[in-house]
Amino acid sequence: MQPLRREILTWEDVDRLIDHLLPQFDLEFGAMVVITRGGMIPGGLLAEAMGISHILTAAVDFPAQMEMEKAKLMAWPQFIQFPEEKALRGHRILVVDDVWGSGRTVTSVKIRISAAGGLPFTCVLHFNPYRNLFGTARPDYYAAVTDAHIIYPWEVDRGPDRVLMGDL
Repeated sequence: MQPLRREILTWEDVDRLIDHLLPQFDLEFGAMVVITRGGMIPGGLLAEAMGISHILTAAVDFPAQMEMEKAKLMAWPQFIQFPEEKALRGHRILVVDDVWGSGRTVTSVKIRISAAGGLPFTCVLHFNPYRNLFGTARPDYYAAVTDAHIIYPWEVDRGPDRVLMGDL
């Protein structure tokens, strides 16, 4: 089910979200895993503000070849790119994405980090509890709760997923 409304953010809005996240961190992290593509910009901003220099990436895909919408939600993730276990083992890892919608992507990365012996902590700019497929599970750190489809400033008029301002 698609959200009924869209929310377009400015760079100033993103700065406020980052400022809201920073005081929440009560731990030091040995590394950050940013989830492509959504986590790249928030992860970079957080890494700079927190002084995290060990930044890794995870690229996850959920095949969409299944016919039924519910079956798509149950698809196993394909890890296109993932850090080596030795980079994760024994470290507190901050996992960063832009949005926790269904929670599938962030949760699959968290589980894989745990399986490698890392201690994952999840972080997103926006948490959508209304789309969450994982019951009461939620990100460890999040800046805002929403029921809207969020459009970040880096998505407006750019890239294959761009939103043209005239379309809104």
